Amino acid sequence: MTLPTRLQAFFDEHALPLRTVAHPRTYTSRESASTAQVRADHIAKGVLLKDGADYLLAVIPADRWLRLGALGELMGRSLSLAPELEMLGVFEGCDAGAVPPVAAAFGLGSAVDEALTSLADVYLESGDHRHLIHLSGEQFRGLIRGARIGHFTHPG
Repeated sequence: MTLPTRLQAFFDEHALPLRTVAHPRTYTSRESASTAQVRADHIAKGVLLKDGADYLLAVIPADRWLRLGALGELMGRSLSLAPELEMLGVFEGCDAGAVPPVAAAFGLGSAVDEALTSLADVYLESGDHRHLIHLSGEQFRGLIRGARIGHFTHPG
């Protein structure tokens, strides 16, 4: 498996082990969970948001939906979903709809739903539709250091 260049460089720079879980091609994080036999609430997915010219990456569990208003209130910003064409530019080398939830690798600020912060194992979208990256909870918490943590999702 080949990671997008910026994501690979980030993992290398931070000496994070690259443990991947291969699965048949899927189109949603929930499908990835099912085919990889991983609980959907343990998959972190990224949602790119925009406020004027600035971006924010919301990191949420795959089994939940973003409450945009709650996140906007938490951040003190007026946020909207970023257009798909802009996503492809920000996440160069990634497949459309396969946003890796690693904001720092792409120079972005982030907000992480608190539901992900107490897990023993977390799986990340890898930038394609065929692999997940497996991290321990401790590694994931190190990865999101500096992110805004809050409750801004609801069951999907």
